[in-house]
Amino acid sequence: MKNIRTAALIGASSAVLAMPAAVHAMPRAETNDPMALIGQINAAVQELRETNEAQLKSKVDDALYTEKMDRIDADIGTLTKALETAQADLAAAQLGGGAGDTLSAEAQAHADAFNVMFRKGKEPENGLRELEVSAGLTTQSDPDGGYLVPDQMEGTIDRVLGMQSAVRNLSRVVNISGQTYKKLVNMGGASSGWVGETEERPETATPTLREIAIEAHELYANPAATQTALDDAVFNIEQWLADEVSIEFAEQEGAAFVAGDGVKRPRGILSYDAVENDNHSWGKLGYVGTGGAAGFAAEDPADAVIDLYYALREQYRQGATFLTSDRVMGTVRKMKDGDGNYLWAPPTAAGEVATILQKPVVTDDNMPALGAGQIPMAFGNFQRGYLIVDRQGIRVLRNPYLKPPFVFFYTTKRVGGGVVNFEAIKLLKCEE
Repeated sequence: MKNIRTAALIGASSAVLAMPAAVHAMPRAETNDPMALIGQINAAVQELRETNEAQLKSKVDDALYTEKMDRIDADIGTLTKALETAQADLAAAQLGGGAGDTLSAEAQAHADAFNVMFRKGKEPENGLRELEVSAGLTTQSDPDGGYLVPDQMEGTIDRVLGMQSAVRNLSRVVNISGQTYKKLVNMGGASSGWVGETEERPETATPTLREIAIEAHELYANPAATQTALDDAVFNIEQWLADEVSIEFAEQEGAAFVAGDGVKRPRGILSYDAVENDNHSWGKLGYVGTGGAAGFAAEDPADAVIDLYYALREQYRQGATFLTSDRVMGTVRKMKDGDGNYLWAPPTAAGEVATILQKPVVTDDNMPALGAGQIPMAFGNFQRGYLIVDRQGIRVLRNPYLKPPFVFFYTTKRVGGGVVNFEAIKLLKCEE
C-alpha cells in the first residue's frame, strides 16, 4: 500500500511539473489596457482550474499542486489590482478628471494664492478665506481650523482614497457641513386589518422610528518640508502634499471602515455585535458559519458562501456585493457548487469586476484572514447598509515654528461612518 501511495505522489508531482507555463509567470504585464489585462487574468484562471482539476482527479494532497495554485492565485490577485487601477484611470479620463482640467478664474486665483501662502507664509491682500468663498470651496469666511486646499489637490486625495478603500467605494457617502449627521429609520410597526363596510375602524399601531447619528472624526497628517525645498520653483507643493497625505489617509480610513471602534474614528462593519442570522435583531449584524473550525468545512465548503448569499433578503441582494480579502479570495476561487460550477468568475469586459455567484466581489485586505472566530467575508447592499459622512473640505495649517528649518503642514479631514441598516449586510464567521 505504501508503494502504491508513493507511486501516486510521484505521478501527481510529475503531472504538475509537466504542465506548461502560462501567462501567470509574468503577471506584471507592461500594459494598462483593461482588455489585455482581462485576457491575462482569464488565461491564469484557466491554468488555476486545470491544476485544481488535476489535483481533484489525483485524490492526493500534493504540495506541488498547492504551491503552484498558490502562485497562480497570487498572480491573479496582482493582475486584478492592475485591472482596477487601469479601470479607475480610464473612468477618470472619461469624466474629465485628468491633469488637463481647466480651472475657473476664481479657482485658479485661490490655487495661486494657496501656493504662495504655503511656500512663503504670505497671505494675499484680500485674504485666502475670501478666495475660498469666491472659488466655491465654502460659503463661510470665518476661520475654521485651517485653510481649505485647492479643488485639484483635494480631488487627488479623494481619488486615492476611493481606490484604496473598498468600503468607501461601495457605501453611500454624504457631505455634511456640521459635526454630526442624523438619520431617522422606520422600524415598521404599523398595523392594519380587514373590516366590513359598516364596521368601526379602530386605531392601529404607529410605526416605530429610530435615530442614527454618525459623527465626523478628525483624521490628520503632519508632513514637513524644508524651506529650501519650498523656495524651489520646480517643487510642486500641491502634488507633494497630496502624495504625502493621500496614502496615509486612505489606509487609516480603510481600516476604520472595516474594524474601527467608533472612538475618535468611524465605526467599522466588524465592530458591531454579530449574532447567528436566525437570532438577528436591529443593532446587530447576522452571520452564518463557515462550517469548519478556523476555516471552511472539509466537505462542501462552498455551502457556507451559498448560505451567506441567501441569508440576505432578496430585496437587498439587488445591488449587493461580496467583500473579502485577497487571502480568502484565493480559497473561494477553487470552490464549486453541487453541480460542479465554480462560484468565482473573472471579469469579462472593461468596467466589470470579478463575481461570486454572479454578484460583484471586491477585496479589502483590512478584512480578516480565515481563523477561529474571525469574520473573513461580508455580503450586502452597502449603499443601503453603511453610511460615510465627509465634512466638507480638507484643511491645512502651515507651521514654520515647530522645528526649524522644517515647515510642517498640519492637514486634516473630518470623516465618520457606521451601519445604518442592519438588515442590508450579512457576515460569514469562522467557527470558534
